[in-house]
Amino acid sequence: MPRIILSMSIEILAPCGSMESLTAAVRSGANAVYLGTKELNARRGAGNFGFDELKEAVAYAHGRAVKVYFTLNTLVSDTEFKTAYETVEAAMLSGVDGFIVQDLGLAKMIRECFPEARLHASTQCSVNTPDGFRELERLGFVRAVLPREMSAEEISEIRKATSMELEIFVHGALCMCVSGQCYLSAMLGSRSGNRGLCAQPCRLSFSADNSGSFDLSLKDLSLIEHIGEIEKLGVCSLKIEGRMKRPEYVAAAVTACKKAIDGTYGLSDGQVLKSVFSRSGFTDGYFTGKRLDMFGTRQKDDVTAAAPVLKELSRLYDKENPLLPVKLSFICRDSEPALLLAEANGKAVRITGAVPERAINKPMTEEGLKDRLSKLGGTPFYADSVNIELHGGLILPASEINRMRRKAVEALLQTDIPKFTENEYTPVKPRIKSGAPYYTARFERAAQIPDNHQFERIFLPIWERDEAFIKHGAGAELPRGLFGSEEKLKKRLSELRAIGVKEALCGNLGAYKTAEALGFKAYADFGLNIFNSESARLFNSPLLSFELTLEQANRINADDTGIIVYGRLPLMLTRNCPVKNRIGCDKCKKHGILTDRKGYKFPVKCSSYPCVEILNPVPVLLSDRMNEVHTDFAHFYFTDESKDEINTIVNLYKSNKKTDIEYTRGLYYRGVK
Repeated sequence: MPRIILSMSIEILAPCGSMESLTAAVRSGANAVYLGTKELNARRGAGNFGFDELKEAVAYAHGRAVKVYFTLNTLVSDTEFKTAYETVEAAMLSGVDGFIVQDLGLAKMIRECFPEARLHASTQCSVNTPDGFRELERLGFVRAVLPREMSAEEISEIRKATSMELEIFVHGALCMCVSGQCYLSAMLGSRSGNRGLCAQPCRLSFSADNSGSFDLSLKDLSLIEHIGEIEKLGVCSLKIEGRMKRPEYVAAAVTACKKAIDGTYGLSDGQVLKSVFSRSGFTDGYFTGKRLDMFGTRQKDDVTAAAPVLKELSRLYDKENPLLPVKLSFICRDSEPALLLAEANGKAVRITGAVPERAINKPMTEEGLKDRLSKLGGTPFYADSVNIELHGGLILPASEINRMRRKAVEALLQTDIPKFTENEYTPVKPRIKSGAPYYTARFERAAQIPDNHQFERIFLPIWERDEAFIKHGAGAELPRGLFGSEEKLKKRLSELRAIGVKEALCGNLGAYKTAEALGFKAYADFGLNIFNSESARLFNSPLLSFELTLEQANRINADDTGIIVYGRLPLMLTRNCPVKNRIGCDKCKKHGILTDRKGYKFPVKCSSYPCVEILNPVPVLLSDRMNEVHTDFAHFYFTDESKDEINTIVNLYKSNKKTDIEYTRGLYYRGVK
């Protein structure tokens, strides 16, 4: 088998949902893999690993110089922190090389209880500005996974802002929504993408023109042809998506990345990738900034194309590949035990053999010993150099030399678990609170704000007119999607600060830190996905995740917490407008609608910033259940309502009555899986 030469300048990071996928990744030449156990990871539907299997997987990978990153990239509830702690402990005992984390409260616990653990910020953290990446670094993260929606120019901006390692997705499924900001699956079926059980409803029909089109389904991502450019941007790791995919897919993607690094990737390699899995082909639209022709679905031809290539791909990993160089030194002296020294993968071993005898006929030769010691087939090693020190006239049985070689390989494959500090975790006790919450609200337009309202805080979108902020004493609601727009945001915030605006509602870590730095009192919005007491304590007056049940939200133990009690919830934040793609902005006139296969209509809202929001068809309503809400404040999320409608809604809440309009209780009673 031809030797595979790996580039050491950039890492190929492969997905592993099973031991077979891990084997495929390692034998195909991945430098690192990422995997998870059966809980608290963003691919809970994959096979995944038990704790004993995890030890086996890490030992297998480390013995072959492959790093293992452990996924804890979901939101974690207060009652799950004990499980999370035990999972981190088991992963540390297995020797994993890093933890991919979404939940900032969980990251805080890991940092405090396991200080040697390396934290990687998941793309689910939804950080997309320089200030956001700087804050991740301050919070103890050593690596961050870039959003899939970033262009090369925007990645360059991030690279200049932080010394953290940067990781980028280069191949695999592409979500329509900005990672961490999708609530569609949760709202429609209680299967949360933020909890690792996304049902992918976006792959079903959501049509902007009532034609039954699939306007939320993107083609798969592939940036393999851009790997040279990516490396120049200062990205250290090339991540392949696909823990739910078969091992042949993993092998194909790793091989393609390897060829691209070595400069041998060609048209036929791209065709193999398309054959094994694609949705009407691939796209690089976000990276290049050319976001046309990004939409696609899984077609019959895409499915049938896989069969002819799977068997050939399985041959890439059916046997051990000689990926690791080993240096061998064999010493054979008269009247002394033979000695074999082997060095590979940063490890040196010493194997002692039998005492040689005087040869009667044919003594050993250096050439013969080199040939026998170099027979490393079926192992991950190849003989990089073989040095022989041999006294003349000596002989050892061939079986003894073979035994020494096998023992050396076995010893090189054994790995040690680094020692680590472990501090006990004290769970936060649930809060018990009574009393009615005070009211806050966000309005889409100043014209909606009622006269003599009773909201203690009100917010308007940052692009509303200066006069509106002054007249109503409103704070500014900052966009969650700020790709490449941080300087634009800072300029607008400075203008608002100059006219006396003092408060900012921030649904993004970067926006929160930007607002604080410019002298605003920052409030945490729902986009920060605050799901537990630990994360709630990191922010001021946090608006809790609407994926929590009402009982869970009530028990969050942090100062001044709130929930959304009314409004059409934003289910998706997208950088590529589905309405613009289907019918164009001229026909939409900022009144876009997506219709699903059941006839429900989802409003699409655009803005002067680089993302659009897709809203739920009907509002959350808790007006008759407010006696069950025990958070400190209740937040109203007004979108299309008129001033008169808003007055009617507020009066319903004052009188604890229901309305005749169609509504939902959201997830406050059914929760997410």
